[in-house]
Amino acid sequence: MSDTSPSFAIGIDLGTTHSALSYVELDLSEGEQVAQRVLEIPQSTAPSQVEARPLLPSFLYLPHPGELAEGALALPWDGAPPVAVGELARSLGAKTPMRLVSSAKSWLCHPGVDRRAPILPPGLPPDAADVVQISPLDASIRYLSHLRDAWDAKHPDAPIAAQDVVITVPASFDPAARELTAEAARAAGLDHAVLLEEPQAALYSWIQQSEGAWRSEVRVSDVLLVIDLGGGTTDFSLIAVLEREGALELRRIAVGDHILLGGDNMDLALAHTVRAKVEAEGHRLEAWQVTALTHGCRAAKEALLAEGAPDAAPIVVPSRGSRLIGGSLRTELTRDEVARVLVEGFFPSVAADARPFARPRGALTQLGLPYAQDAAVTRHLAAFLGKQIGATADLEGFGPSPEGATFLHPTAVLFNGGVLKAPALAGRILDTLQGWLAAEGAPPARLLGGADLDLAVARGAAYYAYVRRGRGVRIRGGTAQSFYVGVESSMPAVPGIEPPVSALCVAPFGMEEGTEAEAAPQEVGLVVGEPVTFRFFGSSVRRDDGPGTLLERWQGELEELSRIEATLTSADRATGEFVPVRLRAAVTEVGTLRLEAFARDGERWRVELDVRGAP
Repeated sequence: MSDTSPSFAIGIDLGTTHSALSYVELDLSEGEQVAQRVLEIPQSTAPSQVEARPLLPSFLYLPHPGELAEGALALPWDGAPPVAVGELARSLGAKTPMRLVSSAKSWLCHPGVDRRAPILPPGLPPDAADVVQISPLDASIRYLSHLRDAWDAKHPDAPIAAQDVVITVPASFDPAARELTAEAARAAGLDHAVLLEEPQAALYSWIQQSEGAWRSEVRVSDVLLVIDLGGGTTDFSLIAVLEREGALELRRIAVGDHILLGGDNMDLALAHTVRAKVEAEGHRLEAWQVTALTHGCRAAKEALLAEGAPDAAPIVVPSRGSRLIGGSLRTELTRDEVARVLVEGFFPSVAADARPFARPRGALTQLGLPYAQDAAVTRHLAAFLGKQIGATADLEGFGPSPEGATFLHPTAVLFNGGVLKAPALAGRILDTLQGWLAAEGAPPARLLGGADLDLAVARGAAYYAYVRRGRGVRIRGGTAQSFYVGVESSMPAVPGIEPPVSALCVAPFGMEEGTEAEAAPQEVGLVVGEPVTFRFFGSSVRRDDGPGTLLERWQGELEELSRIEATLTSADRATGEFVPVRLRAAVTEVGTLRLEAFARDGERWRVELDVRGAP
């Protein structure tokens, strides 16, 4: 960080399908309105052609040596970048998907793979040995580096490393995924970047854009439901409106599970619909053509879901065959097909007691992302609200849910994410929710409008960076889960039986960033000098557990997070020695969890959640 004071508060939306950067000037006079701006990001849009656009598609293309002319990927700050980033990467990858890196953000939070290993693009065929793969972490670093260079090129007197920077992550990211995002930021030169959950960023954007009018749109005892449906993930958050010292206060009270379900799934569903039509006409498509078709369906989907949409949109399937006119197949996607596949397939009208389906998994599967098994967003929403029925019970001015309620009743809804720009999809979610509320005699939820669904997260992150300097409105809440570490029971060896594991709470629900919890009162044995595995768990429903709460059974209330492999060394202790220690957790400024073990003689060990791909 530079010794000079920052001039800008910068927000970065590091998205699954798009990234964006917004900023606010910090040098404002008293009473001056916050001016929000969005950086136009230079990127290659065609070979040897650079355009500045507000969104940077989160795609990398790994070209074959000699595939592009010298200087074809040149950018204002780099005459010969090794890969294409952004719009050109997406368009080239549609034709040659084996060289396209996409969904790096989803891979970054996948605990079943080594996220530092070169695994992208995944599933390469044997004839693609010349493709030099990269890691999800490296892909994230490249996106952030592109944004850094774009900013520095436009603001040479105010480099981004010297500004207040906030980077957004899904609310459901576990501590390991957050730490990896923070590591990517440091590798890109953003050493002091802070992380913020995307639904909170969307709400910050709504607050800032209202220019103070938000206070007249919400009231004490409101429960705001933020539905964030982006390219790769679906996130749900609940934020309560309370009164504190005569002023309104916003407090995040619940976050949903990490659901890999979004616009990418919808584009693929439409691609398979078009594929069936094409193959019914006698044309067999290869896997790479289906991938290319998916990109074409994305544009057609957006056109057919817009207001005043046409009855159909043309679709071109590229082909290598010379017998086809123009070298490609031509078909169309109709508005009725989009409604049937997307509205009914992803947003079915279901009852409030509906729950996501879980089919038996095959014993063997291709290595890939752990996508949601059920594509119905409305069923996932019903499960979330049902699980959080008691989330407001202990809040002043709220009390328990009404008698007979089967789910938490939100009073207002805020949409975020590019998918929900489609009125048909947003309308179906809202209509379904209103039906649930009406069935239980609750008033309808109000829709909070006015958000820019593509740029709200970046805008909100920039406003949060501004708020961190003691200005504006702060959303409280801290951690969205209570955190636990697994403790093995001491028992004699029994063939075929592993020692049972208890869960020891080390960090209570709602810990604020930059704070440290009390140490758990009981001692546990820490193994030093040899490789060990730490098991971590989280719970969004056990809100009253404090450090030291020990659970032997948790009946689905806890979810296991990433495991951490480490070797804790000690110069004065034998290899494999059990050292009596107490545990204390802290939440860092970037929102990651840090666990410290300290022995009776004062020796200490720290476990950083920098996952090395332990499954």
